[in-house]
Amino acid sequence: MSLLLPDSGLLFWMLLSFGVVFVILAKYGFPIITKMVEGRRTYIDQSLEVARQANAQLAKLKEESEALIAAANKEQGRIMREAMHERDKIIVEARKHAEAVAQKELDDVKQQIQQEKEEAIRDIRRQVAVLSVDIAEKIIRRNLDEKQDQMEMIDRMLDEMLTPNH
Repeated sequence: MSLLLPDSGLLFWMLLSFGVVFVILAKYGFPIITKMVEGRRTYIDQSLEVARQANAQLAKLKEESEALIAAANKEQGRIMREAMHERDKIIVEARKHAEAVAQKELDDVKQQIQQEKEEAIRDIRRQVAVLSVDIAEKIIRRNLDEKQDQMEMIDRMLDEMLTPNH
């Protein structure tokens, strides 16, 4: 049984050692541990505060970024609308110019056709005049030839009448 239970002196010294250690820890160790824990707590609190501030700054930056993106999108939309408006104006002007050029070409073709028509009419009138003169000359010549034939016939008849009978 002596092996299972320590000697009372030894027990006393063990208890006394634990007591001394406890007193030393209580007097010197616990305050150091408490200061360390409080230091850690302060560090953790400061870290949490820095993290809160960083989160607040991130939230603010996110909000500002979203506002900038919205403004940029709005500006991009305005620029696109202006560009489309300018494009439409250019298309309208180009269409007007093309129509004006086409109308000028059409007017030039009409004028050329009118000039050719007038020239053709003048040529036809000249040809009709020449043909009319030719026809009139032929009619007059035919009439003259007929009249001359008649006159010759009358001359012969007169000659026969005036000449004694043979």
